[in-house]
Amino acid sequence: MRMRVRVRGRAGRSGWPAPWLWRFLLWLARPVAGVVARLRVVGDVPEQLRGGPLILAANHVSPVDPVIMTAVCGRRRVPARFMATGGLFRAPVVGWVMRTAGHIRVDRRSAEVANALPAAAQALRESSVVLVYPEGRIGLDPWMWPERGKTGTARLALTTGAPVVPVAQWGAHEVLPYTAPRGLASALARAVWRRPVVRVRFGAPVDLSGLDPAVPGDAVRATERIMAAIAETLAPLRPDEPELPRYVDVTRPPDESRVRRPAPPVA
Repeated sequence: MRMRVRVRGRAGRSGWPAPWLWRFLLWLARPVAGVVARLRVVGDVPEQLRGGPLILAANHVSPVDPVIMTAVCGRRRVPARFMATGGLFRAPVVGWVMRTAGHIRVDRRSAEVANALPAAAQALRESSVVLVYPEGRIGLDPWMWPERGKTGTARLALTTGAPVVPVAQWGAHEVLPYTAPRGLASALARAVWRRPVVRVRFGAPVDLSGLDPAVPGDAVRATERIMAAIAETLAPLRPDEPELPRYVDVTRPPDESRVRRPAPPVA
């Protein structure tokens, strides 16, 4: 599938008009996240890119990540539209919220998954900021560095021309375990008591110059550049944890099949 849709943004542009519900949730997520974590955010979306179109590419470490990233987007006043699993859209109340807020459905392992990229391209045409998790799942790298990514994010960037800004987060795995919602009540109680520090850092836009979606292998090369940028953005957030993290989520099954090694040098 090829989408030769070129989208352009410009500094000072208002961007996609976020629905009232999403604006409210962006505000609400900040105090909600503050109950279970101490959020620390470094950097921001470059001013000339804030109006979209823009892709934010984040690592995925915990089921609570979307709440954390909603709080971060609210704090930075960036109404990003999330690409999210289709199961959320099928839920009775959550599905209505996701649709009304303008998020983008991804039906993995189904015939409808092919609709996700055109829908995201349309969002970028509307000057949206689109947040994606290029790994396509909560990462299972035993050392919790970003895994090898899926090529969807790279293909979206290459076919639309939208810039990609890496976003790294660290510490959310201390808030909710991999197996949530199993054990949700006890995990939330511990998080409220401990309020672990969750750090988020925005990196510099990824250089995807010289790559073309029509050239075989370029989507894979673009994916590796994006994942390397996320890993490099993450490194300063865990300077004393270059290998195994101090906090180990014992419910998380390690999987070395998609490991990217070695880990990036700590800045």
